[in-house]
Amino acid sequence: MQIRTRPLEPRDLVEADRIIRLAFGTFFGLPDPMKMFGDSDLAHTRFRAAPDSALGAEADGKLVGSNFVTNWGSFGFFGPLTVEPRLWDQGVAQRLLEPTMELFEKWGCRHTGLFTFSHSPKHIALYQKSDFWARFLTPIMSKPVAPSIDQHGYTRFSELTTTQKEEALAACRETTGAIYEGLDVSREIRAVDSQRLGETILLLDGSKVSAFGVCHVGAKTEARNGSCYVKFAAARPGAAAQKNFEGLLNSCETYAAKSSARRLEAGVNMSRIEAYRIMVGRGFRTDLVGVAMQKANDSGFNRPGVFLLDDWR
Repeated sequence: MQIRTRPLEPRDLVEADRIIRLAFGTFFGLPDPMKMFGDSDLAHTRFRAAPDSALGAEADGKLVGSNFVTNWGSFGFFGPLTVEPRLWDQGVAQRLLEPTMELFEKWGCRHTGLFTFSHSPKHIALYQKSDFWARFLTPIMSKPVAPSIDQHGYTRFSELTTTQKEEALAACRETTGAIYEGLDVSREIRAVDSQRLGETILLLDGSKVSAFGVCHVGAKTEARNGSCYVKFAAARPGAAAQKNFEGLLNSCETYAAKSSARRLEAGVNMSRIEAYRIMVGRGFRTDLVGVAMQKANDSGFNRPGVFLLDDWR
């Protein structure tokens, strides 16, 4: 069998989506693997966000795997990397990793990582070959959405003018850059706005962004029907970071309630111990546990004192 890697194309997305669901559903042992992820959508949303960083693997002219690579400025991660189950353990994943590493080098990423299953020696061994090493666990957590609780209000990115959006993006970059130099999630904010996947919640302090959260809501997003998924959230470092982080959680939950979501979901790396403790204290409970694997065992922005939510899936 000859494996060829190439950029993913729009015509591949239906098959890529099928393989993603089948691979994860098979791994988790679902009676019907194709029900994995329900009515959420990873393939189409991530492709539209950055079609130039979506990769495919072919065997005998047919798509047999894919990988979606994400550029957050100085940080990059990849996933979901999935392979047709009948071709597991035949080198397809390793072939997809080759152009993935080339993209990170092209982008000049200072730090790279991935999310994988903490209970899978096979996955951990695969990524160790590319110098990724398992560090702290990353629980994916959720809680029932309470009635509107935000007493201070927030700004919605979608309601800004074009000029104001560019100013807000710059302010968000300043906030994330203060956490880790060059960290930039503009891609996620733009994707949510342009694809109407949800909303980016902004807490403002004059011209600065004290905290913000990028939320997906409902079916055909990275959430699913009835849920609001906070894909990324961060509070500006400083004396008020914890207070602003808690205020942001209030705002995200208020937005979820106004969007008729029943559950609020988010991931947080356990190395960010203060943020994790706040989540537990607010009633979030763990649904799934993965592990962050990081290039050269570098901690990056996974460290105490960082009030940031993400999960690299």
